[in-house]
Amino acid sequence: MSKPYVLILYYSRSGGTQNLALHIARGVDKVEGIEARIRTVPPVSTVVERTASAVPDSGAVFCSKDDLRNCAGLALGSATRFGNMAAAMKYFLDTTADLWADHVLVGKPASVFTSSASIHGGQESTLLTMMVPLLHHGMLIQGLPYSLPALNQTRSGGTPYGVTHLQGSDDPAKLSADEASLAVAAGTQLAQTALRLNSTT
Repeated sequence: MSKPYVLILYYSRSGGTQNLALHIARGVDKVEGIEARIRTVPPVSTVVERTASAVPDSGAVFCSKDDLRNCAGLALGSATRFGNMAAAMKYFLDTTADLWADHVLVGKPASVFTSSASIHGGQESTLLTMMVPLLHHGMLIQGLPYSLPALNQTRSGGTPYGVTHLQGSDDPAKLSADEASLAVAAGTQLAQTALRLNSTT
């Protein structure tokens, strides 16, 4: 029997959201009995007829409905787009009505994460709007508690609504120490909750 897993599903263009995903996975890996599964979604093309390769040239594998259906928990991440998730992630979520109808995600824990290029780039509104489809799926949303020291001291990313990254000018994808710490903590917290809930079903 395979281990339960936390699905870490993200969309990233400049690498910041991807790095958050990798650190969340490290947090999941700290918990025995559950593993991380990292997936992404293809970009939305402006040319309707264009289709993406089934396997991307680099980075994470594209997410399938079964990846989402069978997860024990979900960390959902996207770069901000005018205070909302990117179209590619929204498009993928819009295709999950069949999972919603089957109630397959009801009662599973979820968290959200994002990154932006500016300090007022809409991080918190992006996190909040990413929660909405997960609530429709009946998922249990986890934020970040203020018991985490990095949440009280961060001068870059990090909110009680979820993990965030604020891009710097020198290396936009590089996480600050606090951002990395919060991402790992979020992964550990999500994995522990998923494992507890999974053992009761």
